[in-house]
Amino acid sequence: MRETDAVLFTPTEKRKLKHPKVCCIDTFFLYVFLFQLYGYCYQDSNDIPDTLTTITELGSPLEMIQLLQTSWEDRFRICLSLVRLLHYLAHSPLGSVTLLDFRPRQFVIVDGELKVTDLDDASIEESSCTSNNDCFMEFPARNFTLPCSVEARCQNMNEKRNLYNAYRFFFTYLLPHSAPSSLRPLLDVIVNATGELHWGIDETLAQLERVLYLYKSGKYLQNATRTPKAEYKRVPDATIPDENYRCWPSYHHKGCLLSVFDITEAIEICESYSQCRAFVLTNQTTWTGRQLVFFKKDSNHIMPDPDKITYVKVTG
Repeated sequence: MRETDAVLFTPTEKRKLKHPKVCCIDTFFLYVFLFQLYGYCYQDSNDIPDTLTTITELGSPLEMIQLLQTSWEDRFRICLSLVRLLHYLAHSPLGSVTLLDFRPRQFVIVDGELKVTDLDDASIEESSCTSNNDCFMEFPARNFTLPCSVEARCQNMNEKRNLYNAYRFFFTYLLPHSAPSSLRPLLDVIVNATGELHWGIDETLAQLERVLYLYKSGKYLQNATRTPKAEYKRVPDATIPDENYRCWPSYHHKGCLLSVFDITEAIEICESYSQCRAFVLTNQTTWTGRQLVFFKKDSNHIMPDPDKITYVKVTG
C-alpha cells in the first residue's frame, strides 16, 4: 500500500465529510481520477466524541504559481488528467456530475496526475427548464445560454459548466505557454473552443489525446528542418558533472534539463541556445517516455559514467 495520511474531523469540521455516503461516493467513482480514500472510522479523540478519521493517499496541493514554473509536458499532463476526469463525470453511472466548487484548491496532484479531493459540492441534478432562457450560465467574464431539451432539462449544463471552469482555471494558464511551436495552433484551437463552449467534453478529450499522440510519437517534429548546423562527437559512458547553465522551463532548478524525442531534437535544442556546447543523455525518462537531457555550456571536464552518453559540439 502506498503512503497515506490520517486526517481527523471533529463534528464541527465535517463540512467535507458530512455523511459516510460521501466516502461511498468516493469509492464508487472511478478511483483512477479521485483522491483515494482507504478507510474511515468514528472514534473519540482528545475528549471530543464522534470524531471522524479518514485514511487517504498522499497528494500534493495544487499550487498554480508553482505549476507555471514546471515543464509544458507536466502541465499538459495536468490538463489531460483533468479532462479525463471530466469525461468520466459526464458519463458516470450516476449521470452527468458537475463540480460546483471548481477552484484549484479542490484538487491535488498524485504521481503527476490531477485528482479531485472533495465530492461534497458535486451535483447530478440537471437544471429543469421551460425555455432556453432558464438555461443561463453566468461566469465572471462570460455568460452562456444553453438549449432547453424536450425533456425540460438544460442540455448538457453539468458537462458545459465543468468544461468552462476547466478552461478558465486551467487551460488558459497551463496549455499554450512554452508548448512546442508546432503544437501551438492545435492547442490554441482547443483553448478557444472550450472557452466558447463550441465543443463538449468528448471532442475536447479526443483533441487532447491527439496532442498526446503527436507529442509521444514525435510526429510534431516532422515538418521541422532537421539538419544540424554543427557536428557533434559522441562520447559513450561519459558525463559532464558541472558546466551548467539555466534555461526555462527546466526539470532542474540549477541547470538546463529538458526532455527530447530523439538525438536530433537534442541537437536542435542545443543549437537554439548560444551558450550550449554539449549535452548529456541520461537514463531517465518522463511520463511520455521522452529522454531527459542535460545541456551544458562547456565540455572541459568529462567524467566516466556508465549510465550517460555525452555529445560534444566540435564545429559550428
